[in-house]
Amino acid sequence: MNKPILLSTPHMGDDELEFVKEAFDTNWIAPVGPHVDAFEQEFCQAIGASHGAAVSSGTAAIHLALRLVGVEPGDEVFCSTLTFIASASPITYLGAKPVFIDSDRISWNMNPELLWGALQRRARTGNLPKAVLVVNLYGQSADLDPILEACNHYGIPLIEDAAESLGATYKGRASGTFGYMGIYSFNGNKIITTSGGGMLVSRDEEAIAKARFLATQARDHAPHYQHSQIGYNYRLSNVLAGIGRGQLRVLDRRVAARRRNFHIYQQSLGHLPGIKFMPEPSFGRATHWLTCLTIDGDAFGADREQIRLSLAQQQIESRPVWKPLHLQPVFADCECIGGDVSSDLFTKGLCLPSGSNLTDEDLQRTIAAITALYNENRCKNPLLLC
Repeated sequence: MNKPILLSTPHMGDDELEFVKEAFDTNWIAPVGPHVDAFEQEFCQAIGASHGAAVSSGTAAIHLALRLVGVEPGDEVFCSTLTFIASASPITYLGAKPVFIDSDRISWNMNPELLWGALQRRARTGNLPKAVLVVNLYGQSADLDPILEACNHYGIPLIEDAAESLGATYKGRASGTFGYMGIYSFNGNKIITTSGGGMLVSRDEEAIAKARFLATQARDHAPHYQHSQIGYNYRLSNVLAGIGRGQLRVLDRRVAARRRNFHIYQQSLGHLPGIKFMPEPSFGRATHWLTCLTIDGDAFGADREQIRLSLAQQQIESRPVWKPLHLQPVFADCECIGGDVSSDLFTKGLCLPSGSNLTDEDLQRTIAAITALYNENRCKNPLLLC
């Protein structure tokens, strides 16, 4: 039986274990320590950010960012709809409500024109959102200039969810460094991993210091345990930060490997009728954290779900693209601006195995399985030649 080919698995190197061993040798297993401080500094240097706070997850980073920009119960936050639920859940933690913005076809990310129109309408009624949360999807930046222009015009802070786009750039600058705050995820399936973890970055040193304070149970400066605010247990552990330091050293290689995966898939499958790969706009350089494509079932001979199930039967993991948040039952009462584009991408979109540790054999096996399904269905169609 063929070995399983998984969607995106951790890819460890040699340095990670040395940093973890150092944490054990020094008995620095506590939640914070020298690896945490070094990881924050090295991460900011790698992406060109000013200040960073290492936390337990990307979700925690979003929660802190929203609190730091003053989101309160009853507020609204504009948020991309084509994303994982962790982008929007922290909005509800604070008693606020998300308003979802549809994608554009160019990048699959938040549509700047829809954002502008929605803000113009809200300005006329005096009901602007407290923040805008834009997601850089599948390793690709949104078109940030017009989004920033809209936010700046109305005085609204922009939070950039770069959980999936570490290593990507927009007009030569690192994804996640454009908004007032940017967040990253080091979950096990991400381009680099700390097993579980995240980072919050900002040009505002005072805000990052406040984030560290809140992430450490908001303990006041006192010899005893004193708390004047409610905080969270969100700081990254010293052991996991050691893993992150090692992973950061191979970030460029991990990006190169995933981009290579994308181009091999595109060259081998892009000519098949009905298949279109996620576009890479000229304004940015994507990491292709996950290789994504859409399938026109009529042209290809099988729809997205039939392809997914066929791959699964051959021990090849693939997944639909994110189900838009405005279609999720938990957000059924939330407003969505647009929605047709993201809904269509969900219906037709598929993510292929994309790990930086995939072998050529893994890639060719996946390509062969999809090609075979196309040929099989083509031969069943009397209007097409085999």
